[in-house]
Amino acid sequence: MSRSERKWDHIRYALANQQKPVFAFDDIKFIHQSLPNISTFDVRLDHSIGELYLSSPIFINAMTGGGGDRTYRINKELAQVARDTGLAMAVGSQMAAIKDKTEKYTFEVVRKENPSGIVIANLGSEAAADQAKEAVDMIEANALQIHLNVIQELTMPEGDRDFTRALERIEAIVRAVEVPVIVKEVGFGMSRETVKSLASIGVSLVDVGGFGGTNFAEIENKRRERELSFFADWGIPTPISIIEASSIADHSISIIGSGGFRGAIDIVKGIAIGAEAIGMAGFFLKTLVQKGIDTLREEIDRLHQEITLIMTALGATNIADIKRTPLIISGDTYHWLDQRGIDTKKFSQRSIK
Repeated sequence: MSRSERKWDHIRYALANQQKPVFAFDDIKFIHQSLPNISTFDVRLDHSIGELYLSSPIFINAMTGGGGDRTYRINKELAQVARDTGLAMAVGSQMAAIKDKTEKYTFEVVRKENPSGIVIANLGSEAAADQAKEAVDMIEANALQIHLNVIQELTMPEGDRDFTRALERIEAIVRAVEVPVIVKEVGFGMSRETVKSLASIGVSLVDVGGFGGTNFAEIENKRRERELSFFADWGIPTPISIIEASSIADHSISIIGSGGFRGAIDIVKGIAIGAEAIGMAGFFLKTLVQKGIDTLREEIDRLHQEITLIMTALGATNIADIKRTPLIISGDTYHWLDQRGIDTKKFSQRSIK
């Protein structure tokens, strides 16, 4: 099976996959503010994350790779949506286009359709520094995602089995490219130990890619004769991973949340517990493929409107304010964090004012 065919299998299975609910978001409750003292007209969604200026806390996360006409069409339409809504957009892995130059057009279309937007390149941790440079140049990227997918590779029948020296390769890429490097997990979450290791080599942005979104272990298990069922529930739930990542002492690293965000309330919760931005992939892809480009634009507009309403209720005029809103963490999320030595009282006793 070619790389393009395998990547299309991933998209096809992801569209058919019924996402399991992530109840960890339900363990987070905002404390109601009867006197928010702001108007919806006071709310601003634009902010900076590292060196990147974003017009929205939401961005279109990586979801397609492997090349081919189907990838081209999806990337083209997603780029049009990103352009029209002002969202940043990450492409899927460009390794296929680096190995087969005839596939470059499937990624180059993103910059052609969105000439002035924030576009993020993407490769796996197996990539060399010169390949990283090529990926950035291919789409004139503003940043580069390096994805970590150990569990997916181990579940994949033809996947990698050797993950040695990945940190060294990422460090070489950080030193070689002239754009910010985002290291992203693909659905199993990042622990604070992982984030500490990445911070130690100069990575300034991580996307925790927590458990709860598209489950690549389940997708790869569908392609196996004998399933590795023990990987189906493997991982750190997204809210827990965000808090773990943001709890490290090195405050030079910015956190992106992704994985299982169900709507505006989850997005605001993700920011409130430590994320600077929220990536969404599966929901956007399903909406685009099943309902069309106009419906996807409408859904993004709706999310922005709902985020504005929630921020108004909290008295938060900007993204920084959300991070000071008081909230309560309970249930399994509290117990996990307590066992990891992370004090959750700091969330309940803070205040915007």
